[in-house]
Amino acid sequence: MKSDVEELMPRLLPVEFGASSTDVDMKAPPRNPQEYLRQVQLEASLCPEVVVAQIDPKKLKKKKQTVNVSVVECHAAPVGFSPSLSWQQHQVGHFSDVRQSIAKNRKHWSSQNLDDNVLMPKLTDEEGWKRFCLGEKVYLGTSSCHTDAEPEPALDYSKVGFPPFLSIVSRLNQSTVLMVLEILISWFEERDFVPQLGRWLYALLACLEKPLLPEAHSSIRQLARRCAQLRSTLESLEDEKLPALNLLICLVARYFEQNDLADQPE
Repeated sequence: MKSDVEELMPRLLPVEFGASSTDVDMKAPPRNPQEYLRQVQLEASLCPEVVVAQIDPKKLKKKKQTVNVSVVECHAAPVGFSPSLSWQQHQVGHFSDVRQSIAKNRKHWSSQNLDDNVLMPKLTDEEGWKRFCLGEKVYLGTSSCHTDAEPEPALDYSKVGFPPFLSIVSRLNQSTVLMVLEILISWFEERDFVPQLGRWLYALLACLEKPLLPEAHSSIRQLARRCAQLRSTLESLEDEKLPALNLLICLVARYFEQNDLADQPE
């Protein structure tokens, strides 16, 4: 009599079997294809129709996963150091006009010939970009020591840094804009604010396209937090760094919509 398995499952290979299953030695290797198939069939018939797995209930208990999310907020501005809301709105409006002007005239400015002394660094040359934007004096931490008797030397951009001329920034694609922005922000994390840095950060933000890429989102938030941290250490409202720091925080928070970093009206 055929087994239930044999009744339900169609036979794919016509195989002639012996009169009894005792003719097949299950422990010995099969001597021919027919004997191999018979061994397989007999093994299948010995398997129980229903198998119940033995599961340890303790292993099914899901471990509680904890995720530590560290949200670093901006340092609060000292009393009187944060700008008014109207000032912030004015700066955002002006910045928007600058961005539109750059986008409109990018093709014209990028086609202008650069001076012979403008040697732009290669894309991956981080140190070269620091020297190019900030100048050797800032990059190396040196300062000029001219006496009154010495004549004022001609302006050397390699020493004081190349300004972000439109003919320069218009040549930068988005990957370069973001890369240079990250380089300068990383440099700023461990050093003081200087005018050359402020000019380049403003220009690069003006060239940064929206919607922001995730890495751009992270970089500009890092910039705003660093500006706020430095501002919190200022002792005088007359400090020349204050307007620039307020402006950068304002642009990141208000224009690029990082509202949790924005200065609130006092």
